Amino acid sequence: MLKHSKISEAERVRLVVLFEAGYGYEAAARIVECGKKSAMHLWDRWRIHGKLALVSKPHKTQYSFEFKLAAVERFLAGESKPAIARDLGLSSPKLLQKWVKAYRDQGENGLHPKPKGRPRGSTTRRVGPVSEVDQLKRRVEWLEMENAYLKALRDFNLSQRES
Repeated sequence: MLKHSKISEAERVRLVVLFEAGYGYEAAARIVECGKKSAMHLWDRWRIHGKLALVSKPHKTQYSFEFKLAAVERFLAGESKPAIARDLGLSSPKLLQKWVKAYRDQGENGLHPKPKGRPRGSTTRRVGPVSEVDQLKRRVEWLEMENAYLKALRDFNLSQRES
């Protein structure tokens, strides 16, 4: 079962059995007493993969820019998301929907792979040694802030005693 799924494995199996019996996702969700949205997502995957919708993939597949662009162009030409997902072996039509949104928002650049990890820090850091004057300025600034904090704390304590 998916880590972020709101429905249990047993509910998922019952939903798939109902889908195969001809029920839609809304009716099946009412019968199983689970969320309509969760049932709809499972139904989308079931229409593509059948009973394999119950099996989670062992790893996350990465798709090339050209593959994503071809899928988006097929959708924009008028094909349905489930049909494209079935033909290309995508895990869900939601993935194609995400690519189409990125394409519409950012153009082709939205389909390029994003860099992984945390971005590097700013490049404006000083590389060389800091002069003694700069060190002293920073020290005075620190002491002034500390002094202001202690005065505010003292004033706060005095006001608490008076009330």
